[in-house]
Amino acid sequence: MKQREFIVGLAGAATWPLAARAQQQALPLIGFLHTQSAEQFPEFLDAFRRGLGESGFVEHRNLAIDYRWAKGNYDLLPSLAAELIRRQVAVIATGGGAVSAQAAKAGTSSIPIVFVSGGDPIQLGLVASLNRPGGNVTGVSPFVNVLGAKRLELLQDLVPSAKDFGVVLNPRHPEGQKTADDVLAAARSLGRSVYVVTAASDREIDEAFAELAKRRVGAVLVATDPFFTTKRDQILALTMRYSLPAIYDTREYAVAGGLMSYGSSIPDAYRLMGVYVAKILKGAVPADLPVEQPTKFELVINLKTAKALGLSVTDKLLVAADELIE
Repeated sequence: MKQREFIVGLAGAATWPLAARAQQQALPLIGFLHTQSAEQFPEFLDAFRRGLGESGFVEHRNLAIDYRWAKGNYDLLPSLAAELIRRQVAVIATGGGAVSAQAAKAGTSSIPIVFVSGGDPIQLGLVASLNRPGGNVTGVSPFVNVLGAKRLELLQDLVPSAKDFGVVLNPRHPEGQKTADDVLAAARSLGRSVYVVTAASDREIDEAFAELAKRRVGAVLVATDPFFTTKRDQILALTMRYSLPAIYDTREYAVAGGLMSYGSSIPDAYRLMGVYVAKILKGAVPADLPVEQPTKFELVINLKTAKALGLSVTDKLLVAADELIE
């Protein structure tokens, strides 16, 4: 190679990384804010990316995502949201409960926010209405946190001998009290009593179920909470140790060995969140995007677990079930 050609080649090699970095910086950047950690919810992340992919957005190819995880420390959410806002992301996607969306909304009124939240987004102050959210916030509401009364009715159908019910709540979860109120109201209408225990750590979960067993409750409702989802194996083991029939919010519990679940698909909610983020990247305005709601709630019963607990599943429940695990 001639010396001049060699120098030109070196110059081209030197400028290539700069060009590559410029191309990377040109990618649309979105923020992802969650109350828990990435390792605990891989299926939710996969679903979110699928939703983006349905509109042609693929991470690292034509889209960049900046992740912020609170790892269960809700107090970190405002500062994590502020970091994303300072980066001037095009959209902030939030998950793990309304508290992450509330933190993002408190930090910006201009950057679009798309949430997945199990509570009522109007009552939680996220949107003005479901059909016309207004402002810079919209999202997906599976309404898993407002199904406590229905879950209690299903639990009584499966365990008609139960006179007292237990409810396990995370006191640090802002939507937990709504679940307790719904269940208490439903219990009064059924002429049953409810004993509420709280847990926000591994040790407290152990103590909560030990207390429910000590009080001889007939069945247990485990409230919707991302923290409880991360402790699913521990919770399921405790229900079997103390022979406590329990109902949960998502089918993942029943698939893993839980007795029964009733709710909508949370992975699909994250997929829809990805779809909405993609729409906003293409020019849609959050104020005009109605809050997505589930069209179907699934009842899943694990017959093997029912048998282990000595329970007979009635024909009524067998017919009503969307899925039976044997």
